[in-house]
Amino acid sequence: MKRIESRQNALVKHWLKLITNKKDRDKSGEFLVEGFHLVEEALKTKGTVLHLIVREDVELPSHFKEAAVQQIEIPSAIAKELAETENSQGIFAHCRQPEYNEELFSGWKKFLFIDAVQDPGNVGTMIRTADAAGMDAVILGHGSADLYNPKTIRSAQGSNFHLPVVKGNLEDWLKRAKENGAAVLGTGLHEAKDYQAIQAPASFALLVGNEGSGVSANLLKQSDEVVKIPILGQAESLNVAVATGILLYAYAVSGNR
Repeated sequence: MKRIESRQNALVKHWLKLITNKKDRDKSGEFLVEGFHLVEEALKTKGTVLHLIVREDVELPSHFKEAAVQQIEIPSAIAKELAETENSQGIFAHCRQPEYNEELFSGWKKFLFIDAVQDPGNVGTMIRTADAAGMDAVILGHGSADLYNPKTIRSAQGSNFHLPVVKGNLEDWLKRAKENGAAVLGTGLHEAKDYQAIQAPASFALLVGNEGSGVSANLLKQSDEVVKIPILGQAESLNVAVATGILLYAYAVSGNR
């Protein structure tokens, strides 16, 4: 196992930039994950992990040791700088961002479109829920929290390794989905139907929007139906990740029974 001692090492500086700077993540096409669970999920996807980074006092399980990736030991001082969690487990993976072949698109039938959701915890939770509900892909629109922000990655809990999450222009992607036969179910309040009154077809795109302003008007116009979740108590609204979970299970899971 290789060992790095200095904070001034070029690789260490690169890792720190991946944690703090979206531009560096975008330019390099790389990101960092922390903790045994996320590292293990990353290792399951061949070609994803570039370096397995281990704090000097951490004992790796045997299947981690056998992984065909370069393993690097670091002192506690460097591990503390890399850590985003309060009680770090002292293990990290330097990962390559996945690229998705356009040919995969023809096989996708169930989409979650996320329009300008800014909280990384919400975005990560929505990706995790889409994974749990058996969606085929998540399309992350402009103005949304960065997929590879450490908080997004932690909230997704490895689901970003399980299903395609594509960053792109939602207008273009909605058009493509509709041309491929998907019905678009937008979320809103104006002229919206109770979500329980809608039966989603086998191929659909659920479109959810910003925590404060909802789905942008130009995107909502592309919806085949606009749906809402009734508020029965005195709460002003539902958290967008909670609302997304309710709708995904109503349409993706219930529709398969």
